[in-house]
Amino acid sequence: MILKNLLFEGNLTDITVENGKITAVAPAAGGAGEDCTGLSVIPGLVDMHAHGCVGKDTMDGEFEEMCAFLAKNGTTSWLPTTMTQSYEAIKRVTEGKTDVPGTRILGFHMEGPYINAKKKGAQNGKFIRNPDLAEFKSLPGMRVVTIAPELDGSMEFIKECGALVCIGHTDADYDTCIKAIEAGANCLTHTFNAMPGIHHRNPGPIPAALEKNIYVQAITDGLHLHPAVVMMLYKMFGPDRMVIISDSMRATGLGDGMYEFGGQDIEVKDGVARTMDGAIAGSTSTLWRCVKQAASFGVPFADAVKMATRTPADMIGAPEKGRIEAGADADLILLDQNCEIAKVMIAGEFFA
Repeated sequence: MILKNLLFEGNLTDITVENGKITAVAPAAGGAGEDCTGLSVIPGLVDMHAHGCVGKDTMDGEFEEMCAFLAKNGTTSWLPTTMTQSYEAIKRVTEGKTDVPGTRILGFHMEGPYINAKKKGAQNGKFIRNPDLAEFKSLPGMRVVTIAPELDGSMEFIKECGALVCIGHTDADYDTCIKAIEAGANCLTHTFNAMPGIHHRNPGPIPAALEKNIYVQAITDGLHLHPAVVMMLYKMFGPDRMVIISDSMRATGLGDGMYEFGGQDIEVKDGVARTMDGAIAGSTSTLWRCVKQAASFGVPFADAVKMATRTPADMIGAPEKGRIEAGADADLILLDQNCEIAKVMIAGEFFA
């Protein structure tokens, strides 16, 4: 298949796709193919931190409806993200059927239970516990884990767990975060949310991340972070180290009402999800909406796209994702002239 006359990085381009892979990216030329005149192309989005959508949640262990919704909304790869729950509940997630149509599942992101109760946010406090290396290693498919590095056993866990470790839901000070990063932690989970802010005498996790040049996640839905803070993170970390995430929960794609999230009641009002005690409980935004929001705040559109495609793919070690180049997976979003999604391709096939 040759997708012809696509606008890619400002130039008319033909993209050849064979067996689910991009095999050529070349200036537009004559010849047969699928005419895409009037459409531009960006890589499919990679969401490394999302809990659910359309009434479903990762903890349900049922992914078909979620993967279909995400695909239609431009997310072509994701890491279903678990909540702070019992070992048995998390284990059931890893046993769910993940080979389903639509968005590709690249593994799981375990957010909790190895977190600080003081910064639990919408996580369920009764399941919080210290890092358990044997427990974690018995859970298949865990590609990312979020922990609070101040907990007992954290440093050994970071060194030995074999997954990408993110610092989050933490009350750790600067020195502890530096030690965690030196032990192997390489990202902050939803930066500024559920962690200490920046204080001029007690800098905390964010300056530690800047000093050590690790990645930072940001929820750019316009609720979790003020636009000025989004721009600050962008200017501090740049598009190669800042990752846009959705942190979406099961109300995404639906409306206001009462929902369950991590075993707790959640109320969504005017699109904002909160626990009964008022803590923000994930987002109701798609990753594509977060990309467009970041661009509206002042992030150059190309960089906003990169922070939801190539950068998260690089961070989680998926070099075949999030890019348009020969050898990459043929995961593409075709945009119309209003920058709205016209078509989504996953592994070389357009998703209906």
